[in-house]
Amino acid sequence: MKKWIVFTLIGLAVVLGAGYWYLQNQNPDASLFPAGAAEPTATPLPTVTAPEVVIVDGTVVPIRHAALSFATTGIVAQILVEEGDTVEAGTVLARLQNERQVIAIAQAEARVRSSRARLEKLKAGPSPEEVAAAQAAVDIARANLDSLLEGSRPEDVAAAEAALAAAQANLRRLLNGADEEQLIAALADLQNAEATLRQAQSAYDQVKWRNDVAALPQAAELERATNNYEAAKARYDLLAAGAKESEIAAAQAEVERARANLDKARTPATAGQIAAAQAEVERAEAELALRQAGARPEDIAAAEAELMEAQANLMQSQAALAETELRAPFPGTVAALTLQVGEQVVAGTPVVQLADLSAWQIETDDLTEINVVHIQEGDRAILTFDALPEVEISGTVVRIRPLGESKQGDITYTATIQPDIQDERLRWNMTASVTIQPDREE
Repeated sequence: MKKWIVFTLIGLAVVLGAGYWYLQNQNPDASLFPAGAAEPTATPLPTVTAPEVVIVDGTVVPIRHAALSFATTGIVAQILVEEGDTVEAGTVLARLQNERQVIAIAQAEARVRSSRARLEKLKAGPSPEEVAAAQAAVDIARANLDSLLEGSRPEDVAAAEAALAAAQANLRRLLNGADEEQLIAALADLQNAEATLRQAQSAYDQVKWRNDVAALPQAAELERATNNYEAAKARYDLLAAGAKESEIAAAQAEVERARANLDKARTPATAGQIAAAQAEVERAEAELALRQAGARPEDIAAAEAELMEAQANLMQSQAALAETELRAPFPGTVAALTLQVGEQVVAGTPVVQLADLSAWQIETDDLTEINVVHIQEGDRAILTFDALPEVEISGTVVRIRPLGESKQGDITYTATIQPDIQDERLRWNMTASVTIQPDREE
């Protein structure tokens, strides 16, 4: 019985009682009924009892189904199934464009490798080569300090003077160019080489018609004469042209370096130079001690934390890539597919209906709060179907949802009925009538 019927009867009784009270108070001596008329006897209202059966509407649903959606927004790149396909749990149904996620994984993997290598290097300690390099730096710094403390030796000054003299002589030679004797000798060499080349060419011309000319001595002599001529001509051209500007600039720079080295050799070290050399020795010795001691515990701890962070970033990137794939959470059939390649889907919007169609059950959300109190899980039910009027199947109430919902002014509850037998003609969302027989006295 609907709740509003009960409220209507109660309201009607209240209105009648109020009217009678009003008439009595207006004229206490007056009777509600005419004189001489017999007062009617009160007729008791019928007692409202619980119905013997509960009849509600229901719907055929699979024993398991889900509306699947992507966990992220994106462009559809692949659709790997069609409606009606049977899939296993974990099967990829569709995939979004994932280039950015793939790049992010590659970057995260590189950071993991780099962090792991740094940690392993710290744990392994310095290599023998690193310790040797640090020791060499100490030796060089100490030698430089000793040299400053000792001052320049006479032989160092003499060597610096000789280097400056040689640099200056080379610069003068380049500035003055070749002398007349050098040019005459170079020209003579060129002319002699040219005469020899003409003779060799004439001898070769006499036999060049032969098929084996390449194996004859005339061919080898012509090649030697040609090479000698080209070398002689290059020497002559170089002497005649004089030095290039770049050669002169390099020679001038060499003179300046030699002069600076000489000044340094003649000038004793200052207090500042000695202090700087001592500081360099201390720095090199500290670096050597650090290499020999190996990594500190706090450095290793920091490297371990860096590796853990890199691994977490990698896991996050992998999770982001996984979100671009829509997978089947359980074995079933693709009942509906609302996807097109190239379109954008929004996270959380259902795009695939997946269901286990191996068996059916009936759901009803038509149980009012008045009816639901009279039934319980385990009650028996009779199921009939609009599409199969000749079919009547018995079943059992297997679940009643505890939470009620407002529906057209009533609070209704959802119940699930498991049929005793399965009819292969049933389809998802077919309408059914459910007659529930309560299994206890009310």
